[in-house]
Amino acid sequence: MSEELIQLVLERSLSLGAEYCEARLQRNIDQIAILRNGNPEPSVFLDSNGIGVRIVYDGAMSFVATNLLTKESVGRLAESAVKRARSASLILKKKIQLGRGDGEGGKWVAEEKEKLEDVTIDEMMGVLKELDDHVMADNGIDLPSRLLFLRTMIEKKHYVNSDGAKLESQVPRVQFHSILAMKYEGRTSTITVPAGYAQLGGSGGMEILDRFDLFNYFPRRLSEISDAIKAETKPPQGELDVVLGPEITGLVAHESSGHPSEADRILGREAAQAGESYIGSTDVGKKIGSEEVYVSDDPTLPHSMGYYKYDDEGIRGRKRHLISGGIITELLHNRETALELGVSSNGASRSMGYNREPIIRMSNTYVEPGDYDHDELFEDVRSGVYFKSFMEWNIDDRRMNQRYVGLEAFSIEAGEIGAPIKDPVLEISTSRLWSSLDARGKDLSFTSATCGKGDPMQAAPVWTGGPHIRLRNVRVSRRVMT
Repeated sequence: MSEELIQLVLERSLSLGAEYCEARLQRNIDQIAILRNGNPEPSVFLDSNGIGVRIVYDGAMSFVATNLLTKESVGRLAESAVKRARSASLILKKKIQLGRGDGEGGKWVAEEKEKLEDVTIDEMMGVLKELDDHVMADNGIDLPSRLLFLRTMIEKKHYVNSDGAKLESQVPRVQFHSILAMKYEGRTSTITVPAGYAQLGGSGGMEILDRFDLFNYFPRRLSEISDAIKAETKPPQGELDVVLGPEITGLVAHESSGHPSEADRILGREAAQAGESYIGSTDVGKKIGSEEVYVSDDPTLPHSMGYYKYDDEGIRGRKRHLISGGIITELLHNRETALELGVSSNGASRSMGYNREPIIRMSNTYVEPGDYDHDELFEDVRSGVYFKSFMEWNIDDRRMNQRYVGLEAFSIEAGEIGAPIKDPVLEISTSRLWSSLDARGKDLSFTSATCGKGDPMQAAPVWTGGPHIRLRNVRVSRRVMT
């Protein structure tokens, strides 16, 4: 019945004069278990199911959606889409055109061993309760508040378009995060595990939890962050060498390369909603950093949070090389922006719900690993700072000026990691950051994130990642509390 409905709305739209039509039946099933201080909070269960339709009529585009899944309803949906586009075409100054579609068909699913459809909230709560038993306050640290979250997500899609694409997909995802209050010597700090308001997440079934290794990972990271909370030593200041840990490297890749590379942002569509970009429409080929800078976005990584084989315009997903050797080499495109800038779409159009228009989104954005061992990154640093994780970050709307406050941070003296330090600050421009990068570690790790964009808002599951990286001669200061 579902395939019949999206085919019906496709044919009806074309019969009314649409020059292009796509229809997507999408169902999202989410469960969220929440544990507060060892006690269950009300759980969340969401089940949204409906059809989104996007058409082009005489150069005007419209998007409509419904959760009434009957032949009569989708017929009216097609009529509404064409009517809206026809009205818009009368006042349109610039006609919309879409680049070439792949026109492919097939069914694909993310690998799933322990199916999420069989998982209950009680089972999820059991995992959190067992994990909470591993949370111990020690060494003078109190934990007056603990919030643990475990979420399962199942995304199912049927997609057709007038270029001949017919696709069916299913992506299950699992995600964990936590928010804790740590109290030490009368001061209370809010921290997360993973640090930096990140999550652990991936595509697959409940076996993903084994990859997280939560019962070892969580208490270990909690202990390490506790040590950072107790740090009192002021950081060195001035022009210093800096080593960034993978959690910060991943955020830099996402915010300082991924978002600025979104072609809809570059062309102005996102300016009022999510900001602008320091990258211009003719900047592909422009040098932005050192020869050590390699940033990619890849939806095809197995078990990743941002995994997909085809985007929501029917284009096959592939790895996108955003910066290569310090040169801007590729932007993130949908079919409209690709045609406008004279390239082919690289499959970066995603929709997070049946009632959300597909827009350009990242998937898994990361700095590529290099050829340095961990110790080699530090051994020729005479004096510097190691930012392992962060507690605070800010970035401007053009993604050019940014600021990071270290959570777990250490001095570097004569090539050795030294004592923990308190609240070092790295305030730097994107061009300065990428230009100062001179070494990338061999290690590569990812954390999960939820990327916000669009109006109405669309929260996209993504990975951010990278190795340890080294920056030469950048300004370090310290946070001053008032």
